[in-house]
Amino acid sequence: MLAPFSRALFDLLVERAARTPDALAVVCRERHASYAELLRRSRRVAAGLMARGVSRGDRVGAVIANQLEWLELCFGTAAAGATFVPFSTWSTRSELDFLIRDSEIKLLVSAARLGDRDYAADLAELLPELVLGQSSPRFPKLDAILLLEASESDVFGRFEAMLGDDTGTRDLAPNVAASAGDDAFILYTSGSSATPKAVRLKHFGVVENGFNIGERMGLGPTDRVFLSAPLFWSYGSANALPAALTHGGALVLQPRFDATRAIELIERHRCTAIYTLPAMTNAILGASGYARERLATLRTGLTIGTPQDFMTAAQGLGASELCNIYGTTETYGNCCVTSHRWPLELRAVCQGEPLPGNELRLVDIETGAPVAPGEAGLCEVRGYITPGYTGASAEQNASTFTADGFYRTGDIGRFDEGGAFVFVGRNTEMIKRAGINVSPAEVETILRGHPGVAEAGVVGVPDVERGELVIAFVVTTGQAVTAAELIAHCRSTASKYKVPDRIEIRKSLPLTPTGKLQRRELKREAAVLVAEGTRHG
Repeated sequence: MLAPFSRALFDLLVERAARTPDALAVVCRERHASYAELLRRSRRVAAGLMARGVSRGDRVGAVIANQLEWLELCFGTAAAGATFVPFSTWSTRSELDFLIRDSEIKLLVSAARLGDRDYAADLAELLPELVLGQSSPRFPKLDAILLLEASESDVFGRFEAMLGDDTGTRDLAPNVAASAGDDAFILYTSGSSATPKAVRLKHFGVVENGFNIGERMGLGPTDRVFLSAPLFWSYGSANALPAALTHGGALVLQPRFDATRAIELIERHRCTAIYTLPAMTNAILGASGYARERLATLRTGLTIGTPQDFMTAAQGLGASELCNIYGTTETYGNCCVTSHRWPLELRAVCQGEPLPGNELRLVDIETGAPVAPGEAGLCEVRGYITPGYTGASAEQNASTFTADGFYRTGDIGRFDEGGAFVFVGRNTEMIKRAGINVSPAEVETILRGHPGVAEAGVVGVPDVERGELVIAFVVTTGQAVTAAELIAHCRSTASKYKVPDRIEIRKSLPLTPTGKLQRRELKREAAVLVAEGTRHG
């Protein structure tokens, strides 16, 4: 398929609406929006943002699930020249505190409630000055908070009331809307540090790399892409969104993943593509309403995981052209994708050739020298990569990128005889739990926030259903504390996926002569504990 002319997200939406105004762009709950309707609403959002003083270079935050308003705010922010900063909808109050301060957003749009989180109450507690119409000394850049729906306290304005007249944004001056070289997103992702990293992604990279991903998937204008993975992940915003949009397809959004409901949506809307993860696939296949014929329209899509995970998804979901992928948020979601035309058995055992515009090299872990052909090494990527971190994580830029412009992924891989990348494992300490990156350092910081914890060590252990389990080892201060109490502490202060699956209380942790934590020793012990638990039922 021919690539679009546009290299910025709002321009791309304008182009699509001009070409196929009545074509379906997005489905969510009972709402359907054509490209023309999505453009009209996005222009109204842009007008409202500009009326509130949002302009080029500003940042607009969001705590919104997968729904139409997320897309409207995304494109409207770009039309106003600002950068969109979507936060995790699993964020706790303390996590929001960090995110709002670190991102320096000018305006925040949030759901009043999501699941068990009362965001209206959390935000009122964090920003009492804003409730009174005053500026906050802790969040000096933030001017306003708008809620998607009414809340019990009703102290903030409403998103719908902000919308302006779309006619005022139809002929934006060239220096108003975001351009190809501007930041489209700042996405927060867990890393090796105790707090999430703020990853900048530019418009041209999102559009161009997203188009190339869609090409590997074989997408076209008639495709309907099912997405229940969060849009605030790069898997959604820098992958599914531009892949579908650049090919004129439609997104079918599920606000939060539910296996039974996912089957119903795929069947009802005749979805042809799916963005899945091993935990999602297993949940769908185990759902009471599962029958492969209900997913008969699925053809292509993306997933990660072991060869067994891949085959389970391709065969169980019936997506015969499913693609295997490799990448990180820093590489615009994916830098390698298998072709949907390749034999299924080949797609299962590799992650594909580098996408156009990307260059991968493998270097020796110890020396940094290129490895011999066929040998495994640390993967470094150049091409469609982030221009760098912002906020507190900007201090990591010097160590994350090489002098010649490569991004150090921290992952180990090799190239097969055909030139496809094969992911071997992670050299970093990152834990991948149900497809979500969990930083051990962050979980350790959360545990040490309990008055009864002196030291903490967190590692991941392979698990068939969830990829990896989060196992924590804790040394107490001498205060009587139980594993159950520490689990409750983590649940009260951190997102659910960061809560350890198991906590072991120890008298000491294994340390090197220089005082560093010996994670390999902990991983061995954790693996034994999990294996014993499995054997005993």
